[in-house]
Amino acid sequence: MSSYQDDEEGVPFDSQAGSFPKEFGYGAFDNEQDSNPADHKPRILLMGLRRSGKSSIQKVVFHKMSPNETLFLESTNKIIKDDINNSSFVQFQIWDFPGQIDFVDTCFDFDMIFGGCGALVFVIDAQDDYLEALNKLNRFVTKAYKVNPNIKFEVFIHKVDGLGDDSKMECQRDIHQRAMDDLSDSGYDQQIHLSFHLTSIYDHSIFEAFSKVVQKLITQLPALENLLNILNTNSAIEKSFLFDVVSKIYIATDSTPVDMQSYELCCDMIDVVTDLSSIYGVKEEQEPTAFDEQSSSLIKLNNGTVLYLREVNKFLALVCILREDNFDHKGIIDYNFLCFRNAIQQVFELRNKNQSPVNNSIGSPPVNGGIIIGDNHLSPTLTEDPPLG
Repeated sequence: MSSYQDDEEGVPFDSQAGSFPKEFGYGAFDNEQDSNPADHKPRILLMGLRRSGKSSIQKVVFHKMSPNETLFLESTNKIIKDDINNSSFVQFQIWDFPGQIDFVDTCFDFDMIFGGCGALVFVIDAQDDYLEALNKLNRFVTKAYKVNPNIKFEVFIHKVDGLGDDSKMECQRDIHQRAMDDLSDSGYDQQIHLSFHLTSIYDHSIFEAFSKVVQKLITQLPALENLLNILNTNSAIEKSFLFDVVSKIYIATDSTPVDMQSYELCCDMIDVVTDLSSIYGVKEEQEPTAFDEQSSSLIKLNNGTVLYLREVNKFLALVCILREDNFDHKGIIDYNFLCFRNAIQQVFELRNKNQSPVNNSIGSPPVNGGIIIGDNHLSPTLTEDPPLG
């Protein structure tokens, strides 16, 4: 059975996510430092009881820490603010709260904590007695909703790697029922919506869960999905993901259901590409990111499936899954991808022209980044025939 240890002690309150190698793109750029102050970024709050695995999640997802290394993390005894800085498309702050915190204490500034919060992630240890955790979940979400009704509430039923499939589903049903009963007793069952995710740091379920959390903070997600659907239809692609390369969070996918095995393959492919690029793709006298405009990869599986990765910009990658027979028309796929990438770049330019004040939605870097703003949906013209001349 896997063992877990929660969190890290002694990290400064204003610490930044700096454990990545510089070539992975998390180091801040000089011309970006003042353009997007950390204090104005949307916040994701990590809450839960002690030793529930909150900071282990944070370290594995955003600091590329091995799950086994989290065994040596010490318990958190104060609020730790982790800045996922503006060199990545996915940019926000994660506030890790110690498990012993109690919001009954009136010394907390609830407006400051919840006012700029985009999502509240509450972590429950599935291998422990969760009655106390459910009581604290109810207190936290009701208090947060009173301050900011726009917060997205997510419940991670964590450490499920030690449970069987039947036990996982029974645990999720029990926690879901008890949580909804508590909300009903508090009179908030119609106002507050809780989303539940089965997670573990020992597989890719934690990355998928955080992907869904981040997607809810991107208000233009339907437009991004529409672009991917257009690409898939005209290129005979079965599944496509738009990944943030550093964190392996997918910020958008097409409208077809996500298969966990396919997602794991795409994550492993990104690991292979970034690792090889950092070794062989960077000259000694230069210090660019290992993942650049020339990055691409093709992997053929023995079941007749092809994984195809193409760079969209410095921070984003498109990973496609398709049948090997359909990849015979690679020229058409490449041409349609260029149309897709040009559409994304025009969207980025549109965002820069229509820069709006920062709100609770995740935005993008000031340089070579951005998402669709408002109702300005760009529909690229993709082709089913090879380009002429």
